Amino acid sequence: MTSFERLDDNRLLLPVDYKKEMNVSGIIYASVELEGLVETRAIDQVAAVASLPGIVGYSLAMPDIHAGYGFPIGGVAAFDINNGIISPGGVGYDINCGVRLIRSSITKDEIMPVMKEAVIGLYHAVPSGLGTKGNIRLNQRELLQVFSRGAGWAVESGYGNVQDLLRIESNGCLSDVYTETISEKAIERGLNQLGTLGSGNHFLEIQYVDKVYDEVIAASFGLFKRQVTLMIHSGSRGLGHQVCTDYISIMEHASRKYGINLVDKELSCAPFNSPEGGDYFSAMKASANYAWANRQCIGSNASEALMKALGMSPKSAGFELLYDVAHNIAKIERHIFNGKKLDLIVHRKGATRAFPPGHNELTAEFKVTGQPVLIPGDMGRASYVMSGLEGSMNNTFGSTCHGAGRVMSRHQALKAAKGRSIFREMEDLGIMLIASDKRSIGEEMSEAYKDVSKVIDVVEASGLCKKVARLRPIGVVKG
Repeated sequence: MTSFERLDDNRLLLPVDYKKEMNVSGIIYASVELEGLVETRAIDQVAAVASLPGIVGYSLAMPDIHAGYGFPIGGVAAFDINNGIISPGGVGYDINCGVRLIRSSITKDEIMPVMKEAVIGLYHAVPSGLGTKGNIRLNQRELLQVFSRGAGWAVESGYGNVQDLLRIESNGCLSDVYTETISEKAIERGLNQLGTLGSGNHFLEIQYVDKVYDEVIAASFGLFKRQVTLMIHSGSRGLGHQVCTDYISIMEHASRKYGINLVDKELSCAPFNSPEGGDYFSAMKASANYAWANRQCIGSNASEALMKALGMSPKSAGFELLYDVAHNIAKIERHIFNGKKLDLIVHRKGATRAFPPGHNELTAEFKVTGQPVLIPGDMGRASYVMSGLEGSMNNTFGSTCHGAGRVMSRHQALKAAKGRSIFREMEDLGIMLIASDKRSIGEEMSEAYKDVSKVIDVVEASGLCKKVARLRPIGVVKG
């Protein structure tokens, strides 16, 4: 990486002259140890994003960076809403893929005797796998309500309670959705997939708190040592994929129409204030709302399945939502840059919002602690609960990493897993594993990812967020 300048122990500067088309420099968050895991293609994608019109500050990449479609996964970029763009490649195909964490009143010791029943119960309560249809069947009128109301629709339909909405990023709904911006094919794909997990890296995990780093914030978040938690990782399913597919084609024409010179055609885009930009933003928001409704439904059904396995009432089990965050999304946010307040369209592609204490978008519950930040690891290692810090607002437009980040492609992982029993390896680690597709187990094995603890160390040392608790998996359902 001879083109980089190391700014400090955790940041690399990709100078503006790395590629002649760049409008701003790039910054990649990476320790010396993680630096060697950053692919050349991902570096070039950071540079390509820096060439887009209206970009503000830097083209940013978190320490879980790896190559993606258009933007790198782990990429963050903010664009001026008046002269900048919006790009489907800056959000990705799984719009609002995100993570939800449910806390409980029970301990690891209480759930271990019924772990098999609990994992099987989750598997049956939440359909998983590629193209899976769920048990929640909607007509088109109801689906359009989901697009407009997000998690609020799910709560009103009996999934969870109204308090949950205060513990979801953006309260589980982005406003001003125009349903005519969504294609009939996308609508068709969304009708029968609400309440389903999906495939690939999506999962349900029964976990327990094995380490607390900040006793005060952990107590505020309702977390304690050896407590059982449930983590849900899913998104907008086939609907979001279809919306992205539809608008990539539209944006390819729009880029030419508006004279936008693309370094990479995967970054097809349109001015944010153009008709094409507005239509994509609306369809993306509808997909994000669907994803929040999806995780709300999954959370409710999964909690019921665990209570049944435990033979407990809702009061005794104490399942409550801690927080729900998006990973793949573009949102209008107000940020201070060079001393000026700017309204920006912030793209987070495999990155997590990490707003600090006192931020005006946080509900009263999190004003003192900062936003809960949920960082999942791979199925054999740990996940982390963190809290947002002021450094994220000053340096990364309120953003941090979203996970461990791949170091192997799915094909490479399958090759490395050949002849091994990943199920047995997980069992040896004390983890019960079940999957709808055995192929996904090889694709998602631990070695396919960076060590999430090393990623976490970078974002904490950089002042983006701080460690609150570490969660270890004991039961995993993979899509």
